[in-house]
Amino acid sequence: MAERGLTGLDDLLASCGALVEGGLFVSVDLRLPPAYDEDAAEIATQRCLELIESLHERGIARQAEVAVTPAALGQAVPDIGAKVGLENAGRIATAARVVGSQLLLDLDDHRNVEAGLETLRELRKEFPEVAVGVAANLRRTEDDCRALAFEGSRVRLSKGLRRTPAALGYADRHEADKSYVRCLKVLLAGQGAPVVSTQDPRLVRIAGALATRFDRQQGTFEYQLRHGVRRDEQRRLAAAGDRVRVRLSWGQERPDTLLGRLAARAPDLASFVRSKLGRG
Repeated sequence: MAERGLTGLDDLLASCGALVEGGLFVSVDLRLPPAYDEDAAEIATQRCLELIESLHERGIARQAEVAVTPAALGQAVPDIGAKVGLENAGRIATAARVVGSQLLLDLDDHRNVEAGLETLRELRKEFPEVAVGVAANLRRTEDDCRALAFEGSRVRLSKGLRRTPAALGYADRHEADKSYVRCLKVLLAGQGAPVVSTQDPRLVRIAGALATRFDRQQGTFEYQLRHGVRRDEQRRLAAAGDRVRVRLSWGQERPDTLLGRLAARAPDLASFVRSKLGRG
């Protein structure tokens, strides 16, 4: 059964550590709601910084990425969302870079895509290593993949959310799967670093066959599978020499608990980033 999100940071870190010890990489998806004001965006940003620092303290930051939606970082704030979201994403990208981790902007929600891609374009001017997550069930994603499949561009392809309007996405599962394969072909034929994020064994097999067709060497793309799902397949792919990353979700905490913990740690988080940049 798939995990539903690890609510405690200690539990999350323990799971990440065990996976890394087993030769796998990890991706932590932060389940954070859209921020409609700067205070909420700051809380989300501090939470990302806390996670990056904690991964660094555990010695596993280089094997980890942190995924968050631009909306959670302030992109949805009225009037100034583009500025707030970009600034906060830049702070997280900075912290990730100095410890060898990586930020991924997750755009699998159709409401985030256009503004999220603009944030990505601006962010990559300074942080070209920032990855992006796109959803194959959106009709636009095949074209987005063509635009993103350039050298150095890391693109995670997932199936996407089910609650997508029919005019914007594929409601039929078979059509969504066909879109996934078309997007995979674009990414694997391109010069970027595709990330095949699916638990579907048939799509995993298709991805492997396409990688062979397009002369993809192991390590130039990776598989991502959900934590708690198909563990044997994770180990099989890794044993075969493929790069395998496990997706975990850090679930919501009670607002009073989260606010109190982040408020107490905010000065330490700021000091952590400054020290790594040589500014402390």
